[in-house]
Amino acid sequence: MKTVLRKATFGLAAAMLMASHAGAAQADALVQVSLWDKGASTEMPMGLAYAAPGLNLAKATMGIKALPSVVKAGEVTFNVKNDSKDTVHEMIVMYLADPGKPLPYLEAENRVDEDKAGDKGEVSELDPGKSGTLTVELKAGKYLLICNVPGHYGAGMWAEFTVEP
Repeated sequence: MKTVLRKATFGLAAAMLMASHAGAAQADALVQVSLWDKGASTEMPMGLAYAAPGLNLAKATMGIKALPSVVKAGEVTFNVKNDSKDTVHEMIVMYLADPGKPLPYLEAENRVDEDKAGDKGEVSELDPGKSGTLTVELKAGKYLLICNVPGHYGAGMWAEFTVEP
């Protein structure tokens, strides 16, 4: 009887320990991000920035894919990989204070004004095939993941991202 009781107690303790670790692991979100393009020799269309009138992302020759695209508020880790074979990309997390409204854009520089747009953190320029990681505390709301290398955002290199309460 003692052996059975000891095994049951050990089993219960192990289950409780595993459950507490599983809960802790779920408190943080892990997002896999792919930065992709169809090659440097492919012409970059313009006018594909977020919230642009007549937006048709089927014309995009580059983009960002984030899985999952919805997470819970708190600490979020982005594992970012530049899947391009020949182009440098980056990933910047932008908070959308007014979803549906275009981000402030510097026409002369062909890129988003990061200071005015609400930059929450970034994985700076990644060479083709390279990876980087960013961990940030995010509150509930709508975000945009963008590449702000000149011309890339306007060519459609962005992805919507949602943080739920």
